[in-house]
Amino acid sequence: MAWMEVSVRDQRLEFVRLASVEGANRRELCRRFGISAQTGYKWLGRMQQEAGLDDRSRRPLTSPSRASADVESAVLAVREMHPAWGARKIAVVLARQDITVPAASTIHAILARHGRITPPLGGADASLRFERPEPNELWQMDFKGWHRLGNGERLHPLTVIDDHSRYAVCIAACADQTGATVRAQLEQVFRHHGLPQAFFVDNGKPWGDSRPVAWTSFRVWLLKLGIQLIYSRPYHPQGRGKNERFHRSMDDEVFAMRPLADQKGAQKAFDHWRGVYNYQRPHEGIGFKTPAERYRISPRAMPGKLPKVEYASTDIVRRISKTKGHIVFKGRSWRVPDAFGGESLALRPFNIDGTYGVYFASHL
Repeated sequence: MAWMEVSVRDQRLEFVRLASVEGANRRELCRRFGISAQTGYKWLGRMQQEAGLDDRSRRPLTSPSRASADVESAVLAVREMHPAWGARKIAVVLARQDITVPAASTIHAILARHGRITPPLGGADASLRFERPEPNELWQMDFKGWHRLGNGERLHPLTVIDDHSRYAVCIAACADQTGATVRAQLEQVFRHHGLPQAFFVDNGKPWGDSRPVAWTSFRVWLLKLGIQLIYSRPYHPQGRGKNERFHRSMDDEVFAMRPLADQKGAQKAFDHWRGVYNYQRPHEGIGFKTPAERYRISPRAMPGKLPKVEYASTDIVRRISKTKGHIVFKGRSWRVPDAFGGESLALRPFNIDGTYGVYFASHL
């Protein structure tokens, strides 16, 4: 499948970026990327020497005789490179370059004077913000609304962001929204970034929802990895505000900037913007830091083999057929969701006489 192709350079760039995060365990990263420590440090050395990849010029652009003109040119240059960025983001970028930074209102006035300001649609953003205290405690995952590519095919962007840092661990150009597609993408993400404690998702396919009848094989796979699925309240998209805001940024900074001809071109555009978003773009919601400044990889590594669910000796265990989703208990056949085909379930008595619950691990 073309959308799963990752170039050697992209792999190296992802390694270098993660290895450059403060506090990164570089030897553990080498293990996850399947390379020796010597190779990892060689990549780091080579990438750091490449012009334009890591180091930016620290030469001040101001001079005593042309201070205002130079600053104005610098403001417009940043805006030209990132047309969706506002005055405060531009101010942070200029400060990184040792430029004497004017007030955000002055930068806004420069942009307005040159016709670069467009009034926002829909009013101001919501002001209430919630976040988990540490990276990898919760990842928010969603499919952005589909887009029509230049070749006529549908594109379904899959996005995964870390709730604490806003770090985009995945932006994938997918051809569909099936559980198999998501799982293939997450397996690669888990190998490099490790496992989160939980995902926050909406009530839709392929993850299902919190109803007992809505179990999916995708949800079962995550639970075997020790990852919980937390569902948002139906008809309350504001509960997934970070995803919604991230998708608006994608609209402004990716889809509005260039046409996407096919899935390969879309993935290339996503990979480029993910680097900008994680390592360059100041994020207002985290004090104008970049997501990479607040992110670190998860200490929970992806296991080489999917763990098996173990039950206590007091449990009544039934193995589910891969072709018939039912269990036989006390002479009767009971239907169970197809997602548990090939798995083992436990029957445990409730406090009410004669009543039993059916469990997958600790989940009723």
